[in-house]
Amino acid sequence: MRQVIFVTDGDLSAKGVLEWLAPQMDCYCICASSGNPSTIDEQQLLKAIQEAPDVPILVMFDDCGCLNEGPGERNMRFLANHPDIQVLGALAVAAQTHAWEWTHVDVSVDRFGHLTAYGVDKEGLADLEVGRINGDTVSVLDDLQLPIVVGIGDIGKMARFDDVGRGAPVTRQAILLILERSGLNAEGGKEKNVQYKPDRK
Repeated sequence: MRQVIFVTDGDLSAKGVLEWLAPQMDCYCICASSGNPSTIDEQQLLKAIQEAPDVPILVMFDDCGCLNEGPGERNMRFLANHPDIQVLGALAVAAQTHAWEWTHVDVSVDRFGHLTAYGVDKEGLADLEVGRINGDTVSVLDDLQLPIVVGIGDIGKMARFDDVGRGAPVTRQAILLILERSGLNAEGGKEKNVQYKPDRK
């Protein structure tokens, strides 16, 4: 059973942050699923996951504002229903989208690193609605009944509060929340510095 964390963003900024953070957190990043939008198909993505190291795997999905269910969301649904995949949770990334897709979140991390019951916007600022976030690759999440969905602003950005030069602290905290909720990485959030190199297909 492969353990994965969904990340509903696949642009260059998100890719750079996730492939930088993953080895520090004893995780692995599937870079082949990045893109704006994602272009990898279901079977290619499954194969990449099965061939990855046996650690929690960060998987990116991006619909680039596609109306209705786009390729990223279809891949999420496929993986969530696959018998060999355990989804630990998802980072629901806020976006300004014409489709105004939204999903419920269990908690959000704002750009200051504070946990909030409200959703957050693209800049990582608390929104007006409790437990709800707007994005462009998020509407399928409610259907999947995941263990935890964490709202977050635009990965690697948020007025530079999540810049990789600062350690991408917002994204790091959001991933830790999911790992700790899953019973992993629970020794006070202690991280391991491993040598896995991200998949760059």
